[in-house]
Amino acid sequence: MDQKQWERAVDFHGHECPGLAIGYKACEAAIKKLNINFSKDEDIVCVTENDACGVDAVQVLLGCSFGKGNLIYRGTGKQAFSFFNRNTGESIRMILKPCDQEMEREERQAYLLNAPIEDVFEFKVPKFDLPKKAKLFTTIVCESCGEGAPEHKIRLMEGRNVCLDCFDDYSRGF
Repeated sequence: MDQKQWERAVDFHGHECPGLAIGYKACEAAIKKLNINFSKDEDIVCVTENDACGVDAVQVLLGCSFGKGNLIYRGTGKQAFSFFNRNTGESIRMILKPCDQEMEREERQAYLLNAPIEDVFEFKVPKFDLPKKAKLFTTIVCESCGEGAPEHKIRLMEGRNVCLDCFDDYSRGF
């Protein structure tokens, strides 16, 4: 374990916890398996299937962020991370293995940080393609509230362009 990198993740996240250790370990595995480093642009992409503590480690250690467009949230709730290297075309999906033994919080964190990555994660190939690069959209002003939203998030309602907050969705249950 690289203590300096762990401390960077803890500083960014605000505290130590097993959840952050999961993300730290996912980064360690991605670095080793894909031979990658910090992503200055969109060359490394992470698709996280959770919105938990571990995602903070991915942001600070690998440079994947929502703002850059190389951190994608896919809300399955699973402790799973898929990493893509745009430069090589390589990818890997890692899923946290269930833990059968009872551990206190600190013990679980220490286990996650120090166990071999193969003991922590199951490795697979992602079942989805590399997400497209981030795209810039034209801002449209909502004709109801006056707030701007990207054009792909605007809806037509009663002949007016409205944002998702103002849109009155119609559904009959199907």
